[in-house]
Amino acid sequence: MAKRNSQPNVIVFFTDQQRWDTTGVHGNPLGLTPNFDRMAAGGTHLYHSFTCQPVCGPARSVLQTGLYPTTTGCFRNSIPLPESSKTIAHYFREAGYTTGYIGKWHLAGENPVTESKRGGYEYWLASNALERTSDAYDTIVYNNDNELVKLPGYRVDALTDAAIRYINKRQDEPFFLFVSYLEPHHQNHRDDYPSPDVYANTYTGRWTPPDLAALRGTSAQHLDGYYGMVKRLDEALGRVFDAVKSLSLTDDTIILFTSDHGNHFKTRNGEYKRSCHESSIRVPTALTGPGFTSRGQIRELVSLIDLPPTLLDAAGIPVPESMQGRSILPLLRRETADWPDDVFVQISEAQTGRAIRTQRWKYSVSSQQHDRNKASSDTYAEEFLYDLQADPYELTNLIGFQSHRQTTEILRERLLRRMAEAGEAPAVILTAEEKMSGQRRVSELEARN
Repeated sequence: MAKRNSQPNVIVFFTDQQRWDTTGVHGNPLGLTPNFDRMAAGGTHLYHSFTCQPVCGPARSVLQTGLYPTTTGCFRNSIPLPESSKTIAHYFREAGYTTGYIGKWHLAGENPVTESKRGGYEYWLASNALERTSDAYDTIVYNNDNELVKLPGYRVDALTDAAIRYINKRQDEPFFLFVSYLEPHHQNHRDDYPSPDVYANTYTGRWTPPDLAALRGTSAQHLDGYYGMVKRLDEALGRVFDAVKSLSLTDDTIILFTSDHGNHFKTRNGEYKRSCHESSIRVPTALTGPGFTSRGQIRELVSLIDLPPTLLDAAGIPVPESMQGRSILPLLRRETADWPDDVFVQISEAQTGRAIRTQRWKYSVSSQQHDRNKASSDTYAEEFLYDLQADPYELTNLIGFQSHRQTTEILRERLLRRMAEAGEAPAVILTAEEKMSGQRRVSELEARN
């Protein structure tokens, strides 16, 4: 039997673009995620888990640094993480861990990714934009020496095989392993969701989430492949559990499952994410292992930015004061009464937007002078207000309703406070009435001209 480590191993199982309601514990009836469901039931299930930036690169910068994208500077895709950034890999290495990264990185502007741009990870088997260098049955990554490596099998299986090999070789020393999958993200060059061949056409027409059923988008075309990808990811999670168990490391290993953002299938804008809606920002998240076993379902709102300090705290590593999230461990021990009752979301590329999500309400604003090369704006205008209690699928926008003016005022102030806490410059939010008045003035001037 392997010797129990005084420091727990940590494995991050990270998926890309996975909706929370692909899982059985969130009501999906198709049996796609028995391993995740078992993990959530026997470990710690973060029932209300959200990204703080529904874009691939920015979300990854958050999970690596514990800082908001406007702090790291990675507020949109194609902005490399500054080489001076201190990541969780650095903190784990300083604490005596070996560190490894496998899969999609998306925080460098190059392929292969040179050592200085790997965020401090020692072992490297990855590609910056995996969707650009590989396909479902053509997995191309790069090793520590920047050599091209083609891995056999379906892409999920190929990366999982590599992860299991890493775990097997390092079972006698504490390790931190980050496995970053592309699935269930689309294959960019053909806008497709290629599931394993065995699941092709298995899920066509089987179950459509209510928001997609109402708004349509591309879900009828893509849900089958998307669900097949989720199914294979869950099987990979089960293989990781099996590997850890077979090496007698279960009691010594923390495993985190989460995703960078969701997928609204072109219902909220012209692509798949980059919006304030649940389908874009809510993700499945669970942890198991030392400190997380049998902790049950946590109903407080948790953000992606809270996960880096949580992992460090669980490993006994001091959480840097510079991190902008907070560890959930006091929450699990019911030692804190001041856990935030909202999460803050920054949105880029499709818009320069900001949103706040409480247990009941969703409130979002967007800049009227959107510039994808600017991290923020000095002026925003109200765009969405949803009552999630009465309208969980966000089909009725209440912004501008007189009946909800007081609620809107409270949420506006909360959002401005959250923006300031994140280090953003002071900004003004135009009310829905001010926004409409401005639009009317513009229309009148255009009519005169």
